[in-house]
This record gives sequence, structure tokens and C-alpha cells, in this order.
Amino acid sequence: MTDRARDLALAFSAGSLGGLANSLVAWLFGALSVTAALGVSLAPDLTPGWLYPRLVWGGLWAVLFVLPILERSSWWVRGLAFSLGPTAVQLFIVFPFQAVKGILGLDLGLLTPIFVILLNAVWGLVAAAAFDALQAPRRSAANPS
Repeated sequence: MTDRARDLALAFSAGSLGGLANSLVAWLFGALSVTAALGVSLAPDLTPGWLYPRLVWGGLWAVLFVLPILERSSWWVRGLAFSLGPTAVQLFIVFPFQAVKGILGLDLGLLTPIFVILLNAVWGLVAAAAFDALQAPRRSAANPS
């Protein structure tokens, strides 16, 4: 397997793990009525039909980690920076045009954008940490002490 193909596979895997973390936190906030208590109508059911696309999209968004963008930055900076991509898509494309919940998803509650930012930050941090950890053996082999 080429280095580029390996990196893409690792990024997709890390992003899917981030998607799982994001989904579990979103579900937990709904199950514990955290979102409802703050006036946000986000309380997804943890079903395969809801979870599967989130894992796939999490993996696809993680391809950003392979690009030489912010590569000298720490993993958490890259994770937070790259989480802005899916956040913008959710707030400015998915909510207003696909879900018909208004710009920023404000029809779901005034604090909806905050939850979207927070949940995507979870994705970014978990995906970045996983990608960094998966890359560690390769970095060690390339730079023997």
C-alpha cells in the first residue's frame, strides 16, 4: 500500500471514530434532555439509519487531515480548525436547505449553532487525536532515535 493510500485509510478510520464520538455525545445530550433544557430540539435516536451516515461523513471529512494544511500545528489545533468545515456545511447548507430548519438551524432553537459547533469540535478532536496516534508508528520508524 502506498503511503498516500495508507494515510487516506487512516484518516477515514480516524474520522469515522470521530463521527462515532460526535454521534454518541449528540445522542447523550438528547437522552439526558440537555438540549431540551436549553430550548434546542435535537434529540436523535441512536439507530443504525441515523448513525451510519454520520460515520461515513466523519470519515470523508477526515481526508482534510491528509492535506498539508496546518501540518506543523498540534493535533488539537488541526482538529478544531478542520471541524469548522462540517460545522459550516451543517449550519449553512443542511439545516436551511435539506432539513428546512432555517439558517443556522435556528428553527430548532436559538442555541442550535452552539451545539453544532460543540459536537463538531468533538468530531475534530477525536479524529485528530486518532489520526495522530495512528501516524505515530510511522513517524517513529521514519525518525529512529
